[in-house]
Formats: sequence, C-alpha cells, structure tokens
Amino acid sequence: MEEAGLRVCFIASSQFPIREPFAGGLEAFTHGVVKKLMARGHTVTLFAAEGSDPALGAEVLVPELFNSSEAGRRDVTAMPEEWMQQHHAYLGLMLRLARAREFDVIHNNSLHHLPLALSSLVRTPIVTTLHTPPTPWLESAAAFCSPSASFAAVSSATAQAWSPVLDTTVISNGVDTNVWQPGPGGPDCVWTGRMVKEKAPHVAIDAARAAGFRIALAGPVMDENYFSSEVVPRLGEGASYYGHLTQEQLRALVGHSAVAVVSSMWEEPYGLVAAEALACGTPVAAFPRGGLVEVVGQDAGVLATHGTVEALARAIRATASLDRTKVRAYAVEHHSLDRTVSDYEALYRRAATAVTGGLPV
Repeated sequence: MEEAGLRVCFIASSQFPIREPFAGGLEAFTHGVVKKLMARGHTVTLFAAEGSDPALGAEVLVPELFNSSEAGRRDVTAMPEEWMQQHHAYLGLMLRLARAREFDVIHNNSLHHLPLALSSLVRTPIVTTLHTPPTPWLESAAAFCSPSASFAAVSSATAQAWSPVLDTTVISNGVDTNVWQPGPGGPDCVWTGRMVKEKAPHVAIDAARAAGFRIALAGPVMDENYFSSEVVPRLGEGASYYGHLTQEQLRALVGHSAVAVVSSMWEEPYGLVAAEALACGTPVAAFPRGGLVEVVGQDAGVLATHGTVEALARAIRATASLDRTKVRAYAVEHHSLDRTVSDYEALYRRAATAVTGGLPV
C-alpha cells in the first residue's frame, strides 16, 4: 500500500530568505529539499525569512518581528539587535509549535539553538540536521533536547565530530542532478561560495595562478573587510569576480570550467559546491578538509596532499585531465538529492512511529 504524504514543518533560517541567489549552501539545500518533498506529495509548512521563494508552493511562517525599546537598548549588557531578533523569532516559533497538532514531523534545518533547547515542549517528533561541527550554543542546547529527538549529520566527518555529544544518522547532502546538468568544460578554473576567510578564495586564486590557470570566482561577499583586503588585490591578471549569481548562472559558469577549486581552510561539514561542480561534470581540486574527503571521489577529483598553495596547485593540474563523463556519473550515483530526500522520508517515519506508535498509510 502506498504511504500517505506527511505534514512537515520545515524550520529554516530566520535571517536569510530561501530564494535565489542563495546566501549559502544551507539555503540552497533547504530550497531543494522542500521542493522535492512537495513533489513527492508531502505538505510542507516552511518557517523562513520574509521574501522566501513563493514558487516553492509551501506555506511560509514568517518570523515574529522584534525591536527592542529605547530603554532596552540603553542596557550596556544587551546583546546586538540582530541576535535578539533571531532569538525572538525562534522563541516564538517553538512556543507556537508547542501548541500545534497539525504536523506529523518537524525538520529543524536551522543553526539556532532554541529548536533544540525547547524541543521537550513540543509533542511532534523533531528531526534536526547537523550542518556544522559542534558549537558551544548547540552543545548546550543538545543537553536539554527531547529524549525522542532524532539527528542527521551531513557527513561521516560531521557525525564523528558530534559523537561525544549525540548519536546521529548520516544523511549526506545532495544536489538536484536534473538542475545541475553537465557542461562542456573549458580552459579555466572556477571557485564558488561565500566570500569569507574560512573558505579562502584568495588561496584558490594563488593556487590557480601557480598551476598556470585563469580563475573565475562567484559568491556573496559576507565579510567586506576580508574581501577588500585579500581578494580584491588579487583580481586581474587572470582572476575575475562575477558577483552573487543564481543557480542557472552558476551552472553555466561551473559547467564551462576545467576544474572547480575548493580551498576551504576549515573542516567542511559537507561541501555542497563540490557536489554541484561534480554534477556539472567539472572535476574538483580541494584541500582534504572534513566532509570534502567523502564528496570528492577518486574518479571525480584530486585532494591536495597538504594545506598549501603549492599542493593545491599540483591537485589542480592533476584534476584537469579527468574524464568529465565519469565525474558526472559519480555525482549522479553518490550525490543525488533524490537519495537524500528518500533517506529523510525514512527518518521522518521512524521518528514519528517512535513518538506516536505509527502513521497512516
């Protein structure tokens, strides 16, 4: 008998709308999963920032707004206004969900601590995706989470990082391989992502130059000081910045490139930009940081032997000769969003059965 669709409350960011151009991989992943869930017959109510994509078709719960009073702002110990606005938004949501009975499962896809800390107030089963290594805020909240809470880590590396704190199921992220289609390749390198120090686009520029390649860069500038001091001086002479692009524009840029460079200087929980590039048939040269080791397979890219510009340059040169057809096939087999969503559907039903004793079929 065919299983009935679920009623899913999907908790996303209260800060960044779920729309293109995406603020980062978390927002892109949220958009893709919600679309897939709805296409499979599930009813999704999305908690997300105002201005999220109406084309999703999901009901959107806009966060409650908060503006502190003049007296409150005079408090010298007060947290920044943006912090208070996010706190207020998630506090209001969790108190609302404590009274709600219209959902079969809640998927917490945010990075905020309150959905964990207040999960014991909510009768509906909660599934939380761990998109980052442990942080003090999330570790503290996890100590108070509901005993029935379920957790999915986006990679084995992330699961291992959380293992002293939580038991997790590994459900690796994925990309829609119907959207990220193979491209013809080209002569240049490409780098995509958030312009922040830990993603190190300046290192990608240096490595591409050392390898003898031009490089195109694209992504939102999240740290203006870093961008102006480390990236802008390196532009020109074969390095160009194309701005904050839509998925269609990124697909064209990545698909017409020889190598996608991933220069992360922190332990990447997953590495969505690498999976997107592989789906375009563009092989990846990357540092072996965190989940990237799991994303970049032997036939799909080359991992640098260590974290230096010279090692990444050698990886770029070795990557450029890989077969794009095999790279694409690897992505379809290992990094499909369809597989990701199927794994979440199974986790949803396990979580709901554990709490309620069963779901209608």
